[in-house]
Amino acid sequence: MTLAEKARAAAPVLAASDAESGARGRLTEEAWQALQSTGVLRALQPARWGGGETSVVEYADAIIEIGRHSASAGWVASVVGVHPWQIALFPEETQAELWGDTPDRAIASSYTPTGRIEKVDGGYRVSGRWSFSSGIEWCDGVLLGGIAGTREINGTEHPDFTAVILDRADYRVERTWDVAGLRGTGSNDVVVDEVFVPERRGQSHLFYTHGLGTPLPGQELNDGALYRVPWAGLFNLIIAAGAIGAAQGFMDCWVAETRTRRTNYGQMLREEGVVQRHLADAEWLLDAARLKVRRTAVELMEYAEARQVPSREQRAYYRWDVAKAANAATDAAQELMRVSSGRSAFLDHPLQAKYQDVVSASSHAFLYADPLARAWAGRHLGSDNPVEVHL
Repeated sequence: MTLAEKARAAAPVLAASDAESGARGRLTEEAWQALQSTGVLRALQPARWGGGETSVVEYADAIIEIGRHSASAGWVASVVGVHPWQIALFPEETQAELWGDTPDRAIASSYTPTGRIEKVDGGYRVSGRWSFSSGIEWCDGVLLGGIAGTREINGTEHPDFTAVILDRADYRVERTWDVAGLRGTGSNDVVVDEVFVPERRGQSHLFYTHGLGTPLPGQELNDGALYRVPWAGLFNLIIAAGAIGAAQGFMDCWVAETRTRRTNYGQMLREEGVVQRHLADAEWLLDAARLKVRRTAVELMEYAEARQVPSREQRAYYRWDVAKAANAATDAAQELMRVSSGRSAFLDHPLQAKYQDVVSASSHAFLYADPLARAWAGRHLGSDNPVEVHL
């Protein structure tokens, strides 16, 4: 079975537990176990550690399929499931520490650089608060991002955005996730009080963006094409897939309701021309979004398999393209919400919760299309000062 087929098999449990996950502010145990059963949480882990080492294409397909049944589960699967890919880039000693005894260990993250990561002898000193750590209560460790000073590359100083890996004993979780959408993700705060992290557990993201083509420590043994895909392109793509899955779930719910609903005058809503037109427009937008994400996944794998690095302009285009795709999926949901009647505004209406999931997913910083549009267009036009984003 493909990952998407396994996700489809888990759909009844994911759908049935979605409302309860939202009420609890975290995935239910049933939902978490269903995610584990699909294999998606280990799909990007190296095969030599028992992972799936699958393609980005298959992974994105599975995330969308999970998200259509439970947006919160799809979101957690997308972000927690991508971390084995990043850990595979760390030194072998780090991988062995994390996976040697517990190869199915789940790691959460927060890359919002609100905490402090300071370079010290032998490693990093970490302290502060990080927000938006999806799935953190089901995980046994966390990747945290921050600016660890600067690093010179080709004569230019760059902010040194660095990710460090902490064990569960090194932080505490504060439940702050009181939100309108994606409520079941449990994206709570991580608080760290002056913890030392050894150097082998930290990695500069500048190596992912400016050092592409130069092997990272983990790539010596994890030499499959998957681990040559650019970090920013992959992370942007999986976030977009989560948003598209949420939009697909909203559309499924809208169609099911609209097929049997009547207007206040007794007519079947499905016979209304304006309703039919909005559905057609929404389906076009959502289908385009899926195809855009899938095409990007295919091309990223093709570059990696050929041991080629996409140009900075091409990487900027990929980021812009998948972010715009996620925006289009959000627009699709809005097209349908406009013909959903005033009843859909009630908090207990099934469409309302799913719509809030879509809105929340589209608010992720990696899906802000404006700077990404400029990052690509400026480079394409030969601008002397193109917008700088993670590439």
